[in-house]
Amino acid sequence: MNIIVSIQAVLAVLIILSILLQHRASGLSASMGGTGVTYVQRRGAEKVLYDGAVVMTVAFFVLTLLDWFI
Repeated sequence: MNIIVSIQAVLAVLIILSILLQHRASGLSASMGGTGVTYVQRRGAEKVLYDGAVVMTVAFFVLTLLDWFI
């Protein structure tokens, strides 16, 4: 049981870091009425960060369900 919680803690930190490292498509000017980019195609390292964040989030969710049922 402790190993699942430890893995969840590590995954949580990695998810936070991967989300913070991602590039924002639109800045503050787009939220205040300026023209912003509505679609962004991820390439290179940004795509790896995005895909990694998705995989880690799914793994975190699965571990949470596993911890809940055990």
